[in-house]
Amino acid sequence: MKKIHKICCIGAGYVGGPTMAVIASQCPEIDVTVVDINQSRIDAWNQQDLDKLPVYEPGLKEIVEKTRGTNLFFSTEVDAAIDAAEMIFISVNTPTKTYGKGKGQAADLKYIELCARNIAKVAKTDKIVVEKSTLPVRTAEAVKSILDNTGNGVNFEILSNPEFLAEGTAIDDLLKADRVLIGGDDTPSGLEAKATLSWVYEHWLEKDRILQTNVWSSELSKLVANAFLAQRVSSINSISALCEKTDANVAEVSRAIGKDSRIGPKFLSSSVGFGGSCFQKDILNLVYIAKSFGLPEVADYWEQVIIMNDYQKRRFAENIIATLYNTVSGKKIAFYGWAFKKDTNDTRESAAIYVADALLDEQAEIVVYDPKVSAEVIYNDLDYLNTRSPEENRRLLKVVSNPMEAAKDAHAIAILTEWEEFKTYDWKKIHEHMLKPAFLFDGRRILDKQEMDAFGFKFYKIGEA
Repeated sequence: MKKIHKICCIGAGYVGGPTMAVIASQCPEIDVTVVDINQSRIDAWNQQDLDKLPVYEPGLKEIVEKTRGTNLFFSTEVDAAIDAAEMIFISVNTPTKTYGKGKGQAADLKYIELCARNIAKVAKTDKIVVEKSTLPVRTAEAVKSILDNTGNGVNFEILSNPEFLAEGTAIDDLLKADRVLIGGDDTPSGLEAKATLSWVYEHWLEKDRILQTNVWSSELSKLVANAFLAQRVSSINSISALCEKTDANVAEVSRAIGKDSRIGPKFLSSSVGFGGSCFQKDILNLVYIAKSFGLPEVADYWEQVIIMNDYQKRRFAENIIATLYNTVSGKKIAFYGWAFKKDTNDTRESAAIYVADALLDEQAEIVVYDPKVSAEVIYNDLDYLNTRSPEENRRLLKVVSNPMEAAKDAHAIAILTEWEEFKTYDWKKIHEHMLKPAFLFDGRRILDKQEMDAFGFKFYKIGEA
């Protein structure tokens, strides 16, 4: 096993930044450099005010404060970092394709290929290249082909090391990982590369938590893990719709089935729908792979998880419209929360985006409050949909920095993110500031129905009649 002293990570986003910060904190003898061509993102990682880091994760700023400038560095000098590193992590975006073959399902690998070609061009010494981005099966094969055929005759070992981070708990997920997966070739050099990456993680994790597999098993395991978790969310959300038509309570159903040791309680909380960068993208990728290999029944099975998630978001928006006397035109609706879940500033695939889009189509006037998401990000999310012009989005939707301001003269409030602070608000006072009747739609099941009814709200909670 070869010990290393310099790591480079290409990509300073939600995975690259926190992962490298933890490695730097646990491996003081390794210099870790995170590079990105986005100057403003690197500037944000380097700024003095640690509360304004580009990624918000509990515990992250404390780690960055301790390691930055010591053995953790953020830079736009991509080529220099590649040249110096013995191990290179690729942690760039792999969005779902919006064009051509596989549009709407397959992963777009253009950023991965650009990384591979750049590594091949710059590298003058042997490198271990680690796939950290979520990738379709057999991507490592393509990366190795590019490196071997366009490089400078140096040896590259390609490893798959998928991340299993939940945003909002990413630092804990890294420090107390259930497992670390390392896929690579079972050749002598491949086994040595896997042992080297394992040695990095062994600085803080027991060796039996570090699983070594072949590359294909590692790549597929990431997609399947997220598909299984998302499947549970969609399953309980489908039951929430049934609960609302009967006298059942989805929380009681969840608790009852979660007590079954074969099922367990995790990922059985009903809500307005799952979001984030991984679940939908990974399932669509799995669907595309299944179709590509002539397995339409497998593809249809997993696609239904996405269909159910879309239905849950659409159903929530339609219920707001129906409850507000079948029209929301000109009515002020306050959104509490825009991030896809609490304790993160990530909004990718957030349910709030699609609920807002449906209500804006009905000419509602939306006012958004989220404690961690900026107005710029919120408008970018809506503009990306291309449903209406940027000017129209800004005319119909406003972003405020105070929850009481959002509630003032509102016809309704919709809770779209389960931020803990929402539970502590003076809801009696909020009710007083709203137009009457005051409607409250709890898409995250964080408020008590009896208490909200007592304050005078017309209260709707997902999964209850």
